[in-house]
Amino acid sequence: MPRIVVVSPPFASHARPLASLAAALRQAGADVHFACGPEFEPLARQSGTRFEELVVTRNANTGVAESTVQSSQEATRLSAFLEATRRGAVSALITQAAHRREDMLPDPEAVLAAMRTLHRRVRADWYVVDQLSYAVTLALHCLQLPYATLCPGHPSYVLGAEDAYFGMPHAWPSRMRPAPRELAALHTWVKDNDQAFTRAFAAVARTAAPAAPPPGRAFALTSPHAVVYSYPQLPWLPTRPRGRAHFFAGHMVGPQHPLPATWAHRVTQLRGCTRRLVLVALGTFLSARDDVLRTVARSILRAFDDVGVIMAAGNRTDVLADLAGERCLISPEVPQQALLEHMDAMVHHGGANSFTECMRAGVPAVVLPFSSDQFSVAADAERAGVGVALDPNALTEDAVPHALQMLWSGGRRPLDVVSSAAMRQRGPSWAAARLLGAMNRVA
Repeated sequence: MPRIVVVSPPFASHARPLASLAAALRQAGADVHFACGPEFEPLARQSGTRFEELVVTRNANTGVAESTVQSSQEATRLSAFLEATRRGAVSALITQAAHRREDMLPDPEAVLAAMRTLHRRVRADWYVVDQLSYAVTLALHCLQLPYATLCPGHPSYVLGAEDAYFGMPHAWPSRMRPAPRELAALHTWVKDNDQAFTRAFAAVARTAAPAAPPPGRAFALTSPHAVVYSYPQLPWLPTRPRGRAHFFAGHMVGPQHPLPATWAHRVTQLRGCTRRLVLVALGTFLSARDDVLRTVARSILRAFDDVGVIMAAGNRTDVLADLAGERCLISPEVPQQALLEHMDAMVHHGGANSFTECMRAGVPAVVLPFSSDQFSVAADAERAGVGVALDPNALTEDAVPHALQMLWSGGRRPLDVVSSAAMRQRGPSWAAARLLGAMNRVA
């Protein structure tokens, strides 16, 4: 069996699915090392893999973005991003594009040196890298080391067409279609970024690895051998790049553990006075939008006498404490995967993890997309019939309750391809088996 190093950026929402795949590869017999920032060593221990400390970016998110210790520059960027989400979808996307341009391939020589040192120490046969870790992918390309790519977000992040650009949503939900003028401005930003990053990648490769093949379009650089998607293979997804294997694992949720005893007790208490429970969680960054969290929870509690709410409020727990009561539990963080097995619906931000975890659990969702690939995910939830998408900045008092009634009415049936039964049959173990098969074929 091969020795594999799984390389993760220091972001909780990326490290967790990568750690699940690492655990599955280890269980399949591979010698697996998990490389990430020092804060994520416990995750390696939980997955049963060896830990390799590797710092490849100055940004980080260990669980709640606002609570993560980081530089003043990164804190300022987070604040600017959150403010942009209040102005709307295109504003948020352009702000993200501008931040990428400011942070264009930071210190690629240091990342290349770190990966070279890691390889000398571990001598891995293969690497598995997060698709959004472009500097690491470029380093592996320059070192000409064999690697596979894990795409933890929407599959459109892996560019398969010349007119597709990273940062431009593949699709929009029906209630959030920007004006042509806004889309034209966004298109200019993402196209310019594409060209600038491609020039930067080429310059690094010419200096660091003149004998290696040119990396080509920067945002399209992925493994020439295999790409694993933590996403279902929906029939309308964009064309995939040719010449490599594509494995749609559906989700990266490992074996499900029961709810911790304290949480099981809380759920039992809520069930004692409610008929349905709704989980409200906007992810590790967007829990800072306490205005949206307040509107969602308050509207549900006012509209229904028999519905309870569990809310992940991050750093804003104290600000929202007045909502807590017999039917509303507020916590900084929640065991989302385990809780979903006990929920009747979820309100989330359109993160790919939340989307696939809901489908695996068979839980319908109200999706409130703010940024990144969340608009494409929300559009997929709508089209698949597993969710209702709303504009988080235009929520009326009855919007979320009305969406929940639609989901609970029985008039919406998920496609067979995304049913919870089909989703449970895949996952990290399914992906690990196919990935090892692809590695053996290349060898």
